[in-house]
Amino acid sequence: MLLETADLQSGYGKVRIIQGVDLTVHEGEILAVIGRNGVGKTTLMETLIGAIQPMDGRVTFKGREITRLSPSKRARLGIGYVPQGRGMFTRMSVVDNLRMGERVGGRDRAANYARVFNFFPRLQERQTQKAGLLSGGEQQQLAIGRVLVGHPELILLDEPSEGIQPSIVQSIGQTITKLCDEEGLTVILVEQNLDLIHQCAHRCVVIDKGTVVAQLTMEELQDPEVARRYLAI
Repeated sequence: MLLETADLQSGYGKVRIIQGVDLTVHEGEILAVIGRNGVGKTTLMETLIGAIQPMDGRVTFKGREITRLSPSKRARLGIGYVPQGRGMFTRMSVVDNLRMGERVGGRDRAANYARVFNFFPRLQERQTQKAGLLSGGEQQQLAIGRVLVGHPELILLDEPSEGIQPSIVQSIGQTITKLCDEEGLTVILVEQNLDLIHQCAHRCVVIDKGTVVAQLTMEELQDPEVARRYLAI
């Protein structure tokens, strides 16, 4: 396995949001994390990347415990994070935003801009443009590209479809699938868009009240009653 959590607990101040999450993520897998708004999905992602320090439990990456490592050290180990809202430096150019991800996966290998531009040709066309002038879909491509310019082994994607038109969402789903199939990357995807989940995920875990309450196959998630039960749609 690539990443594992055991009894992971975290939150803000004295308030526990994540309450005993056990996850196992295998190399080359796309794991979707779903659940209603406010159940702890983003808190889980921020805990995995180290932006929030756990209150209890353990995080292991490639057999090494990383529970107390900083986000920068986790990034150098090969964990890339694409936050909800994209986290763009809007006054910086596209290429300067991409440079921010060069050290994901360590310093011993050259940044791979060719890979980014192969997946997202639009970014190559707009290298010198300020990121704040890009469309929502282009900004999401830039956020993913910023991680890809380094050498990630695991990518954490938080709500990549948010505020993006359906055709771009489909394109992002195709990119996620290619990253897994062609480059062996592993992805944890927090998402509410069931079409995107069905397009690219291998399996799905459901978070409710800060803990994993179900593990679903894609076939099970296609049942409207199952989707309604866990997502209230």
